[in-house]
Amino acid sequence: MKKRLFKVAAFFMSLLMAAGLSACSANQQQQPASGAVAENPAPNEPAESKEIIYWNIGTESPDKDIYQYAVDKFNANTTSGYKITSVSTQNDTYKEKLIIAMSSGECPDAYSSWSGGPMIEYINSGFAQPIDDLLKGTPIEAKAMEAALAQATYNGKIYAVPMLNVSISGIFYNKEIFEKYGVSVPSTLAELEAASDVFVENGITPFALANGSKWTGSMYFMSLAARKGGLEPFQKAVAGTGTFEDECFEYAGEKIQEWVKKGYFPDGVNSLSEDDGQARQLMYQETAAMLLCGSWYTGTFQSDSPEFYKKIGWFSFPKIDGSDADSSIQIGTVGDQFISFNCTGDKLKACIEFASYWYDDSEIKWMVDNGKIPPVKGVGEMLTDEVTKSILSAANSASSVQLWYDQYLPPAVATAHLNTSQEIFGLTMTPSQANVKLQEAMAEYNSSK
Repeated sequence: MKKRLFKVAAFFMSLLMAAGLSACSANQQQQPASGAVAENPAPNEPAESKEIIYWNIGTESPDKDIYQYAVDKFNANTTSGYKITSVSTQNDTYKEKLIIAMSSGECPDAYSSWSGGPMIEYINSGFAQPIDDLLKGTPIEAKAMEAALAQATYNGKIYAVPMLNVSISGIFYNKEIFEKYGVSVPSTLAELEAASDVFVENGITPFALANGSKWTGSMYFMSLAARKGGLEPFQKAVAGTGTFEDECFEYAGEKIQEWVKKGYFPDGVNSLSEDDGQARQLMYQETAAMLLCGSWYTGTFQSDSPEFYKKIGWFSFPKIDGSDADSSIQIGTVGDQFISFNCTGDKLKACIEFASYWYDDSEIKWMVDNGKIPPVKGVGEMLTDEVTKSILSAANSASSVQLWYDQYLPPAVATAHLNTSQEIFGLTMTPSQANVKLQEAMAEYNSSK
């Protein structure tokens, strides 16, 4: 199938230049060298091909096993004549890979990504197809949470299949360390800081964090801003009726820098790699007491060490004393990964058949057994793990679930958010300076619409 070039190719290329990204995936057709002209270039995907290339981030267990289950089940049972080839890439590299491929007018037949701003860019650029009609009568239509399908919807049409996990940000903690130092689970930010001070005094790093990836540190910024001001300041800033210079964002940055100076994070936090597991290693070494991250970490902990997982508890980011913001608000996503499709006709029908295997009863059970909360109706009745049940309870009790900023915001603004957030952690930019930069990016985007 011949691929359509981005209508916003210049936009994506600007992202690549800013990020200093490099070579495109070997799975895509090689492009002519600079200045060369390709004669009669062949389409990237021949019409007669029965191979479906599927890109995803399933590089580590349990995720890679969950992805592979659906691939193997489809390949073994389909009568469509198509076969799935799964290509897995680590999270941060994967995001760059998608941008590179799409900016050059290339895209795999199926790909997992996140909803929000990037998904809208993919749709508007012709790399995702509406699938409403094809979902009728499938297990996806019957079982998917309405909130998950809503996140996959744009302009009244469904463009992706939600799968893998209901993920919200929260704090994992080592119950034995808390007990050893007489620390209770905090219900307020003041109590969280008092607990952190106790850990610092005893040579324990309060928070395991690897912020080389930037999005990991942004969870602190998002959580603090939401607990201070609720969601309205963020929504107004995005709409252009408010600003990222609001006091709740100022508060978030100031609190992060206060915590950095007090030793709440590991040394060299901005150089540590989440993809290489450097944050969770601090938890396993028991030199860190807590880890703020998405709830997919339940599966990560279980897969890495079932014995260590017995020491793990979880609590929602605590409320801020004196703030009237709704503390039930959660940051996260209902679905975590969403599969979109860059194909039509029989191949697209085969892709929907493939995606349906994430809603197979055996796959759902496999996900639940491995610490996931698949975005299916009635999933609470299937859960037995206490940590996972706590996470689902917080999600179900939330007045709102705010999608991660770096996925909700338009890509260029999301990049500004991640960069300024990391600068705040590095003490290389004041919160005021960082928020001005973020606001400038938002204003520039809004003025270009």
